[in-house]
Amino acid sequence: MENKRKYLKWILISILGTVIVFLLYHSYEWKSLPYHSDEKSSPYHSDEKSSPYHVAYPRDYKFIMDDTPTCKTSTPFLVLMVPVAPSNVAARDAIRQMWGNEKIVLGQLIETLFVLGLPGGADAEQQQEKLRQESQQHHDLIQSNFLDSYYNLTIKTMVMLEWLAAHCTTASYAMKVDSDVLVHVENLVKLLLDPSTAKQNYMTGLVWWHSPVLRNPFAKFYMPGDVIAEPEYPPYPLGMAYIMSLDLPGKILSVSPQIRPIYIEDAYLGMCLKRLDISPTNPPENTMFLVNPTHPLSGCSLSKVIATTTTSIQQMTGYWKRSREPEARC
Repeated sequence: MENKRKYLKWILISILGTVIVFLLYHSYEWKSLPYHSDEKSSPYHSDEKSSPYHVAYPRDYKFIMDDTPTCKTSTPFLVLMVPVAPSNVAARDAIRQMWGNEKIVLGQLIETLFVLGLPGGADAEQQQEKLRQESQQHHDLIQSNFLDSYYNLTIKTMVMLEWLAAHCTTASYAMKVDSDVLVHVENLVKLLLDPSTAKQNYMTGLVWWHSPVLRNPFAKFYMPGDVIAEPEYPPYPLGMAYIMSLDLPGKILSVSPQIRPIYIEDAYLGMCLKRLDISPTNPPENTMFLVNPTHPLSGCSLSKVIATTTTSIQQMTGYWKRSREPEARC
């Protein structure tokens, strides 16, 4: 019996030690995240403690690169907004050669822009100079002065909405699309031209309904109850790709000061939509948006898809070429 007690005691001590090490590690990890913001200018700084689950979005970021005629000298039907890392020029060049180069589709003007923040690291200055040269060549970069990082994706999304609200209110729709996603532009435009597609308060994509707030501290997207008390997030479109009517950016920005931004960018978007009493809409077919599908995709699948994640630039290129072939049908 005595040995059993010692054994149980040893197990409890080991578990407690593991939990302490985990908490200390993640405390250090979050504190070392490369945020680029002025906490004093945040509307939440005066009355709320800082939290590793929130992002500092003081709403005073500036656009330091915006040399594009899109929505300034033209009125596109659809603007494709691609958030991308500053260093990922390979993805930008590939998209420019593929679906980002489709300008007139079914008689509608389409424009593609890339959204990015500041580069980090020891070679940040050299990266920034390369970006300036890239902008002079292509005129499709939108850059703001926040540090571009995974944990600043919510800031990136809000900055994207700021730009759309400032410049593109006369356009009809925008689509936010990750740089590893293939877009079938013709299928996208067909959906938006359909008379049943709403022209206002419209957002669609791969909508997550009843998505649970993860309470397991070991889960990637763990969120404690003192940050979000509800057991579920409001419905939101998965961040890989979602479409919105261009009245929504301004509306979302109007309510966002009332909702402290969390680092899970698509879930935060759903929180803003809930405050507006707007619900995202499922696409007409569940084959239109695919996340992590089983590869390779068939010609039939490619003929139905609007957006699908891919595993490489080479795969995206192959899919795009196949999707444009007449025989790529069911």
